[in-house]
Amino acid sequence: MTNEGDRKSKFYTCSCFTTDNIFLDEYKLHVRFVSEKQFRLDYQPLLTRLGCVTEQQFVDVLTKISQEVDRRRCICETSAERTAAIKHMYQPLHPHVYHLQESYLAPKLMQIVEYCRSSGTCEGLVELLEDVGAPRVYRFPVFEKNFCEELVEELEHFEESSAPKGRPNTMNHYGILLNELGFDKGFIIPLRERYLQPLTSLLYPDCGGRCLDSHKAFVVKYDMNEDLDLSYHYDNAEVTLNVSLGKEFTDGNLFFGDMKQVPVSETECTEIEHRVTEGLLHRGQHMHGALPISCGQRWNLIIWMRASQERNKLCPMCNRRPSLVEGDGFADGFTKHPEAQQNDSCALT
Repeated sequence: MTNEGDRKSKFYTCSCFTTDNIFLDEYKLHVRFVSEKQFRLDYQPLLTRLGCVTEQQFVDVLTKISQEVDRRRCICETSAERTAAIKHMYQPLHPHVYHLQESYLAPKLMQIVEYCRSSGTCEGLVELLEDVGAPRVYRFPVFEKNFCEELVEELEHFEESSAPKGRPNTMNHYGILLNELGFDKGFIIPLRERYLQPLTSLLYPDCGGRCLDSHKAFVVKYDMNEDLDLSYHYDNAEVTLNVSLGKEFTDGNLFFGDMKQVPVSETECTEIEHRVTEGLLHRGQHMHGALPISCGQRWNLIIWMRASQERNKLCPMCNRRPSLVEGDGFADGFTKHPEAQQNDSCALT
């Protein structure tokens, strides 16, 4: 199975996907698992301090890790099966929302994009964006409100259907993988290439913003009876766009710390309100999280944008040169193309 991402390049995953950054929700901890011996040596004292005090609790942790590793090893096959089943059995409520139209986009975003396309400067662009107080995090309107409402209706219609659903990642238990639902070719790819890359080229040239060539897009849902918040983390991306789609909710602000290399003990966080129809653009390695909502329900569109030219040098998840494994579609954005490793056009000079 292939998608639009294969028209120019074949994309790969780093082998660390099956060993690193496994999230233990109960202990709010990301771990690495290679063997039980390694895991006990590396994490048992820490887990004990976090409340995993009995052998049975530790065995339960190992069981959850084993299940997650098995899920990751089979992810290509299971995703392809879900995609085929969704295409066969799901009837969209609003078919038009799968194809991006400029009428869906906020006039302010179109103004910003036109400025970027006309050889604007980074300084001039920043003046068009809202300063949210966190370094190199920018807020701006993305969609019209009526489009957000229709998109949420479509997502709810899918949630209520009997079609199979895959969770976006180990931290978000409620949400939808947009490539499986059919949004990549007609919506996410043109949004990234035509409207977002002009911004990222000026704002983030030092971390691949000029040469984004793949993505992972999904929606997450926060609800009083489901996920309420999101623990402190960084993304598997060079640049991330996070758009609040709705519906009605109270609290649930985002917070940003520092880049992942900075110890948490040395970090002060900045709290940022998330407004419906507006997006927050930031570097993927910028640590962040979401505070709990206190009532209502919120849907967020997340686009992890990736630049193979950057991640081919160093995997952002294991901080090693990537060990490539065959993937499907955009996989995790790594490529084998020699020009991606030799061309320095993305470097900030």
